[in-house]
Amino acid sequence: MTSARPLAAYLDHTLLKPEATRADVEATIAEAAELGAYSVCLSPSVLPVTIPATSDLKLTVVCGFPSGRHQSNVKALEAATAVEQGAHEIDMVIDIGAAVDGAYESVEDDIRAVRAAVPAPTVLKVIIESAALSDDAIVAVCRAAEAAGADFVKTSTGFHPAGGASLHAVDLMKRTVGDRLEVKASGGVRTRAEADAFIAAGASRLGVSGSRALLKDDVESTAAAGY
Repeated sequence: MTSARPLAAYLDHTLLKPEATRADVEATIAEAAELGAYSVCLSPSVLPVTIPATSDLKLTVVCGFPSGRHQSNVKALEAATAVEQGAHEIDMVIDIGAAVDGAYESVEDDIRAVRAAVPAPTVLKVIIESAALSDDAIVAVCRAAEAAGADFVKTSTGFHPAGGASLHAVDLMKRTVGDRLEVKASGGVRTRAEADAFIAAGASRLGVSGSRALLKDDVESTAAAGY
């Protein structure tokens, strides 16, 4: 079970489909606010957007998405522009090929460039595409993210054919970063049981596109348990 913190407060309610329209974006923001999600996660090209003034909803924007194979200065500019347009948090994708090659200094430099462009209080999450990496690479990339000043490591874009989050990856990532960084699980979190399992493994944020269905499952599971 999740802690006393409401399940919705773990959620980055996500819309990253390339075919999403302006109406889709506005509906997703409204839904995130209605559901009480922590943030709404959007593509940079849809900015600026309007967050309801009555909501505490944060705005998360992806960077270098989804391949990560962008020049570091381009990622840095993309992130800085998003912050100028209202983003509170940046979810950047590492150069996955560099990680597979074991070029971890290059990965760290890439993250460091984005961190320099969006210093605190902007929250920087680093998407490592864990399903495409070996355990050794996951550990090394998490260490690179920590050394570069990131706030979170995040499992997945949700676009890679290797898959999304796994409990094994989240556990390994959390054991690597400890309490120094937080972990976001993204890709494949659809039910209350899955959400609870990822949170128990160490995730403090969940990237979810089907938040309404997940929270409906949460309500039904809680009622069935007699809470």
